[in-house]
Amino acid sequence: MSKKIRRDRKLPIMKRNKQIDIQRALALAGTFNFLCSCARACLLPFLTLYFRQRGLTPAMTGIIMGTKHLVGLAWSPVASMLSKHYNKRRVVINGSLVCSAAAALLLLFIPPADVHAQTGNCKMSDLSSSQSLGLMSSAAPSTSARTQPKLNTAPVSHTAVTFPAKTLADNKSASVLMNQTSLYQHNEPHRQSSQENVSAAEPNISSSIVHHNISSSAARNKRSEEQQGGKMTEEEKKESHFEFLGSLKMMDPQHQLFFLILIIVSVWESAAAPLEWTADDGLYEYLDFADASDRYSSTAVWGLLGAACGVGGAGLLVSQLNCLVAGQFPRSVAHFYCYACMAALALPAAAYLPLYLNKKRDRANALLKAVQLVHGSPHALLCAATTLLVGAAGSAVDNFLLWQMQDHGSSELHMGLSLALALLSQATFPLLAGRVSKLLSPGRVLVVGVASLGLQCFYYSFLWGPWAAMPAQVLSCFSSGALWWAVKVQCEEVATPGAERSVRRVYSTFSLYLGSGLGSFAGGFVVQRFGLPWLFRGVAVGVMLWCLCLPLLQWRAPRKCRINYSRLLAADASEASDSDSEQERDWLEKAMEDDRSNNKYGRRINH
Repeated sequence: MSKKIRRDRKLPIMKRNKQIDIQRALALAGTFNFLCSCARACLLPFLTLYFRQRGLTPAMTGIIMGTKHLVGLAWSPVASMLSKHYNKRRVVINGSLVCSAAAALLLLFIPPADVHAQTGNCKMSDLSSSQSLGLMSSAAPSTSARTQPKLNTAPVSHTAVTFPAKTLADNKSASVLMNQTSLYQHNEPHRQSSQENVSAAEPNISSSIVHHNISSSAARNKRSEEQQGGKMTEEEKKESHFEFLGSLKMMDPQHQLFFLILIIVSVWESAAAPLEWTADDGLYEYLDFADASDRYSSTAVWGLLGAACGVGGAGLLVSQLNCLVAGQFPRSVAHFYCYACMAALALPAAAYLPLYLNKKRDRANALLKAVQLVHGSPHALLCAATTLLVGAAGSAVDNFLLWQMQDHGSSELHMGLSLALALLSQATFPLLAGRVSKLLSPGRVLVVGVASLGLQCFYYSFLWGPWAAMPAQVLSCFSSGALWWAVKVQCEEVATPGAERSVRRVYSTFSLYLGSGLGSFAGGFVVQRFGLPWLFRGVAVGVMLWCLCLPLLQWRAPRKCRINYSRLLAADASEASDSDSEQERDWLEKAMEDDRSNNKYGRRINH
């Protein structure tokens, strides 16, 4: 016995499997979605404004944004499948956060294409005043040294304020032109005056010309010496940089800037595209393994709240900064640094993000089956066409709404708060979904959502002040919230059990990538040709026409009758119970009678 006991003691103790904490997993997933959405909202809504400040045209901006969406459309599913195949999901998520932040910061090293590039509201207020004061202070000693004190009157200060403000980057040429115009303005009255004044003014003018020639020759000699010594000023470095680009491709600086930004944005999107799909797939498979996949949709609300906080906070922060940060950078660079900081904060959450690899689940086949399900249902095809149109219209709003607001005096504060209000109103629709579903069918809710988007676009074309866009943002509760709720219901009607998420991804891909890409291309050329107000009016007219056609098409489209397997099982059970009820009752009565007879027989024997 003792030997057996000793052997039992030597047996290893089995470790208990760790229990899956669903609440902790959902908290980590919600935090990660909040931080990632906050990071994107700090920069992406304001990105087209930065392109405008750099000197890009609307058509160039539309091409860049359209290319960004198409790169995401092609690379997101491929990167997600590769990360699953090689089991490198966490590496892809962390690498995407770091590389996307680094690629975004590369845009700050590209100089503007033109000295007349817009800098927002700072160009007419603080920036012009600061530059004019600097020019006046630099021009004061030169004018006093070259001209008489009597000639340095009000016309000189007037030219110093207005004319150089248009060419802020070229201070030297502005000061020279100012002195030449001041001399020309003050020479005419002296020629018409007496001979004594002319004889008194000529020595001063000739001395100023001689002094100017001496100073210019000295400047040339000094520049030649610096070039011989291997030293170059910042302006000469910029000029040589653009000359080098021009030697490679015969382009003007604006097109060089366009191609540089296009390349950097494509690299940036290639780094950022795998993040969302990879994290969503890993989290969904983790919750599915724990039999809690029904709670996956609860993390989407945190994404909307994070986007609202990001866009509102970034707008508030940038509006509090000076027009020039560190004396030379525009304050719009703060959006890029906010994006990089929030991406860095998301790294700890990504390190502990719950992920699971289900090798049996084939994502490619699931997407193909989802496309087949959508293609086989006429109502699903109408819903897909609607999301495609909504994506194209939404890209016009996302790319050029802030341009329209800026033209009417809105600052970053007005822009950030208006976009945050739209996101918060979109997040409140699930609270109204129960009441709306009792009043309207999902097809009619889809029509209401598209009509609300058309009203928003029509309202945007008639903005009149900084806060004018705020009332229309409340309609986002129906234009975005109601529309995606109707798409979700359509996915549940079309999809087979377990394929709802794949069908929903087909709709989101149509809207977010393909529709937005096509809308960005078209919207840029429309703004280039007709202007911002006509872009929003054209989008509104197109969306309203689709609203008139959609109910008719929904009524004419045949609806397939789906087989509800749960009802069939219930019906089979009820029919079987009706037919077999008599047999079950006979069997039960016989058993009860036998039991009673056995009890009576046992009692008799005991007695």
